[in-house]
Amino acid sequence: MESTLIFCETEEIEALPLYATTIGFWEHQPEMERPLGFPDYQLHQVLEGKGELFLKDRRYIVEPGDVFFLFPHVAHAYAPISAEWRLSWVSFNGREAGRLLTYAGIRESGPGRLNDLSLLNPLQKMLELSHGNSLEVNMERSKLMYALMLDLKAQLSAPAGGQDELERIKPVLQHIEQNLHRTLPLKELAEVVSISPQYLCRLFQRTLHERPVTYINKQRINRSKQLMFSGREKKIYEIAEQAGFENTSYFCAVFKRVTGMRPEEFKQLHGLEG
Repeated sequence: MESTLIFCETEEIEALPLYATTIGFWEHQPEMERPLGFPDYQLHQVLEGKGELFLKDRRYIVEPGDVFFLFPHVAHAYAPISAEWRLSWVSFNGREAGRLLTYAGIRESGPGRLNDLSLLNPLQKMLELSHGNSLEVNMERSKLMYALMLDLKAQLSAPAGGQDELERIKPVLQHIEQNLHRTLPLKELAEVVSISPQYLCRLFQRTLHERPVTYINKQRINRSKQLMFSGREKKIYEIAEQAGFENTSYFCAVFKRVTGMRPEEFKQLHGLEG
């Protein structure tokens, strides 16, 4: 593949939740330094050779199988350190760009590791599309960009130790699932895997990116939705109790925080009134 740079026309598609702004491939990526960053999100995939990435005061070596993400307006620099450094990239934006990256586990600029060395399939398809800028072509790029974001969640390897830590707390998640109907003290959860409550909280933050109580409340809200469906005659206080909430007012507050509506509104929306 020859070096390619595609500038995407964005005027007609800026209303979309996600869209590509540039797509490209370098047979040999030159040195790049951006003290003020770049206006869009960027994803770079290393295909051959080695390079170095500089973010703040940190230096990373990136090689085949690696990707690196750059958030808008974050100062960065990268450069080859091998005779050839082949990269493919896409820059993108849209109101859902940041949220889709978060869904894939990417919360800041930095490198990641893929499970496969081959070029990410949606990115390859974007490069193979017509280089034109018709509305149809740019809409197709937007579809592929969305597919790329969803693929990243499965394609990105867990951080060092991340998968082991997730395996370690799986018995805790199972214990929560089996005991949602009652109070679950943090000390009890920690004893399931023989660690301290403080360390359990750190494991939850590192693997699930939330506190144990937040995770438990979300599971209880999911359980309450099932109870609304299977027991339409049940009162709200009965659903709250069976989902593990000791206080109906607290249940209603958590339900609205998680779903954006009160339990009664949820039941009405889904036709679940008794």
